[in-house]
Amino acid sequence: MFPGEFIKRISGQEYLDGEGLLKALQDPSPVSVRINSLKWDLKPEEAEPVPWCRSGYYLAKRPSFTLDPLFHAGCYYPQEASGMFLEQVIKQVVDTSGYLRVLDLCGAPGGKSTHVSSLIGTESLLVSNEVIRQRSDILAENVTRWGTANTIVTRNDPSAFSRLPGFFDLILVDAPCSGEGMFRDRIAVTEWSVGNTLLCAERQRRILADVWPALKPGGMLIYSTCTFNPGENEENVLWLAGSEEAESVRLDISDFEGITEISKGRITGYGFHPGKIRGEGLFVSVIRKTGGAGERAPAFRKSKGNEISGSDREVAGRWTSFNTENLVRQGEDIFYIPGKPADYFALNTSLTVIMPGTKIGSAKRNGYIPAHELSLSGRMKAGTFPGADLDLKQALAWLRKDTTDGIKVPMGWFVASYRGAGLGFGNNIGNRINNYYPVGQRIRMNIPDDAENSIIRWENTEK
Repeated sequence: MFPGEFIKRISGQEYLDGEGLLKALQDPSPVSVRINSLKWDLKPEEAEPVPWCRSGYYLAKRPSFTLDPLFHAGCYYPQEASGMFLEQVIKQVVDTSGYLRVLDLCGAPGGKSTHVSSLIGTESLLVSNEVIRQRSDILAENVTRWGTANTIVTRNDPSAFSRLPGFFDLILVDAPCSGEGMFRDRIAVTEWSVGNTLLCAERQRRILADVWPALKPGGMLIYSTCTFNPGENEENVLWLAGSEEAESVRLDISDFEGITEISKGRITGYGFHPGKIRGEGLFVSVIRKTGGAGERAPAFRKSKGNEISGSDREVAGRWTSFNTENLVRQGEDIFYIPGKPADYFALNTSLTVIMPGTKIGSAKRNGYIPAHELSLSGRMKAGTFPGADLDLKQALAWLRKDTTDGIKVPMGWFVASYRGAGLGFGNNIGNRINNYYPVGQRIRMNIPDDAENSIIRWENTEK
């Protein structure tokens, strides 16, 4: 079932129970979700809390996320439980009370980015990056659904961040790896080889070396993989600590059973091993930058011919609670940019930005058209637009862009929602209702008659 070379290696790793790990990897993967407290205040029925994440829950069975409008509304995110330990790491090593610049270097599909965005506060800045185009588009969709409005999405090779020396307070590198921690998935097993583990380790070192200059002195780098391979884990952290002015940071794991502390030389990491914890395999380690040059303010330029007008500010102020000093134009489109405007312009000059923040709307000859992103944002003012709260059948038809019967709203723009959570904009033009849900994100599967039996059920009491 598993490669012989893999079995031989884990049998000799002193901190691994090789036999127990192999047995656990043959069991089904636990199913877990993380709740978006900005939008939702209930917990799943028959769920158990993830011990290291206040908003994480193990589900009793795997639902259909595609058939759940609350998933599309960004009320929760299906995330592997071990990865939610990021919450404890950030709580222990970062002061989130002030303004932070954070980089999630390998952000797709968005689990860690949406989690971080909820942890650092709405006034800080998260740059969520993904170098692969298709994956970066998925990342932007998930960040949009989450709706915290403190995130910029970029598409860059790690080397591009060297143009921003000393810029970030915190950098997350959830590095591409050999995937041993995901061996419950047969695809991960078939893609594994000794040669691939070596290639992954080399690539991980290049990634770390490329992004290290962008971390400020005193800043923290959180390195993680989903593999058990020492060459991709503790040996890479030891290499970084030995080649740069850096020190390993120990975490307090005394409140959590089953996490394995891994020491090598002067560095410490933490292993999440199936059979000991309820989740997939994970390695995480924290490095503090102890030296190096401080921030050098990069030269930046503002785009010409895209100035924000007084009417743009008026509409943004009427529709949202955003600071209207943080608005930019891209052609007809108006965006709220998170963080400090100077930071955005520096990023936009140095990087390929594919989502500069929250798109509020577009200025047209006959007025302003609200953007889909606005309907998912937690910063849209309540009551700005009429609402149509749909039942499950109507909501799934809306998400498929099928004909939706029974919607009664005044003429003009309105927000379609499900259980109070926004799904998108529609426009009642009198003889019909136009559905502005993005075509590329619509549900394509057929909807079963018993869809309600396939989705998460929620307790009727608040958490």
